[in-house]
Amino acid sequence: MTALLIILAALALLFAGYVFYGSWLAKQWGIDPSRKTPAEELADGVDYVTAKPAVLMGHHFSSIAGAGPINGPIQAAVFGWVPVFLWCVIGGIFFGGLQDFGSLFASARNEGKSVGEIIKASISPRAKKLFIIFALLVLILVIASFVNVVAGTFLSTDGRFGIVPNPTGHQTTAMISVLFIVLAIIYGILTNRCGMKTLPATIIGLVGIVFAVIVGLNYGLAMSRTAWIVFIGAYIAIASLVPVWVLLQPRDYLSSFLLYGMMALALVGIVVSAVTGNAEFHLPAFTGWSTKIGPMFPALFITVACGACSGFHSLIATGTTSKQLDNERHAKAIGYGSMLIESALGIISLIAVGMVSKNFIVDGAFKGAPPVAFASGIATMFGFKDNNNAIYALLTLAVSVFALTSLDSATRLSRFMFSELFLKDDEKTFMDAKGGRKLLAHPLFGTLLMVIVGCILGGLSLSQIWGLFGSANQLLAGIALMAVAAWISDIGKNNKMFIIPSAFMLFATLTQLLRTVIVKVRAMAAGAEGAFHWGNWFQLLFAISMAVLAVFLVVEGVALKTRHNERRATAAKTE
Repeated sequence: MTALLIILAALALLFAGYVFYGSWLAKQWGIDPSRKTPAEELADGVDYVTAKPAVLMGHHFSSIAGAGPINGPIQAAVFGWVPVFLWCVIGGIFFGGLQDFGSLFASARNEGKSVGEIIKASISPRAKKLFIIFALLVLILVIASFVNVVAGTFLSTDGRFGIVPNPTGHQTTAMISVLFIVLAIIYGILTNRCGMKTLPATIIGLVGIVFAVIVGLNYGLAMSRTAWIVFIGAYIAIASLVPVWVLLQPRDYLSSFLLYGMMALALVGIVVSAVTGNAEFHLPAFTGWSTKIGPMFPALFITVACGACSGFHSLIATGTTSKQLDNERHAKAIGYGSMLIESALGIISLIAVGMVSKNFIVDGAFKGAPPVAFASGIATMFGFKDNNNAIYALLTLAVSVFALTSLDSATRLSRFMFSELFLKDDEKTFMDAKGGRKLLAHPLFGTLLMVIVGCILGGLSLSQIWGLFGSANQLLAGIALMAVAAWISDIGKNNKMFIIPSAFMLFATLTQLLRTVIVKVRAMAAGAEGAFHWGNWFQLLFAISMAVLAVFLVVEGVALKTRHNERRATAAKTE
């Protein structure tokens, strides 16, 4: 019954946040349905392509969700369910939703440009360059983290290779995921080249998903971890270069049905467990102010990540979603609404691990893979006690599909931003650049570099990557909130709602990065076993780089704001 009360309270609060706070934000900023969007004005058939609201909602939601709202809340559950619940709800309504909605709105009013371009317009060109470098470092971690998650979800441990009968759950997930890619291409061709309407194409797509599931339950795909990492790298590189209608739009739209279905299945499971008693919610309300992942502040706010607030969302909103938005009135549902649904998924993940916490939370630390804990928790609600049933396979499939959609989008964003870094203001594409910049700005160069580095780092353990990803991701959120606030101030709208969220995110993440640096330096100074492993050096140098870049960006923004205030004061006196 505890689990049922938790989810009902969460849904009620998140719905109220969408209706009241989300609508208030739209009025404060002046959402205008009569304005043309960048997708209409700059349509190019490759990146700027209008999408129906349901399709774009599917793309945006699938891309921002990934494995984040499952991994983060489950790992943070070591603090107990109350802290995670409060941060998912409060963070989603007042922090994450604000950032996502604001970023999408700002980009829609700026020709679908990235946060970097918005920073250039509202702060300075130098700040734009610093931000792009910062964002690329974050995207490397996104690619590394989700490559790790997907490869782990697909990994075959029984020694078989190729298409195999009587598959394990991981082999089933791998087969269905690969068939899903083929299905998405077919859907894209039907709707964008054959003129088929969305409804009949969707029906065909859903039938295709059922077919893929049936095939996957009978025949799996088995490969080693290294082979899967290479396959995933090749796939995301290709997916980031082809037009959005070929893979990005259709794949994310169809995968959103899996996500909605997974969440619906989980909700049914919570009700079933409350009625039948199949599973008991064991997770304590509160375990203490400090655990093995660190003190609650800042560790909780970093670890939960995408379940409450995520800087990666601002990159999606301004990198791909704003280029497909067909009307400003849909920005609230797509930007703000998607974040709140993701917070709900974070709460569901929290409940799932609560059902099996005795198996995964040992001595104040989380043990195992979060997607496995999630799938096990939901399956347990229905009375299944093993990991070889269809429900378990479908849940692990959903996790891998969403991680792949985030990988698709992250790699495409890397391509955009890598080119932006080396192009001058009067250069539109790499063809306009000169000398070595022409190579560096080439879409293929940036794509391959980011994919190769991301996949190499994906070979590290998830625990080594996730802590850095959480810090970098939340730090990016603080910077994105600051950038959107500056732009909204420039257009004469109310931006006071950004002050507390941006300051809190910057302070929490800089504190966590400083803590990471101190822990690594102390371990190395003490000569601890394994302290000089290259993964530790990577974490140390990465943490220092992120902190330095963030401080420079904040100083640049504060200095500019001070100068603007001084000019306004001088102008007021003159008048």
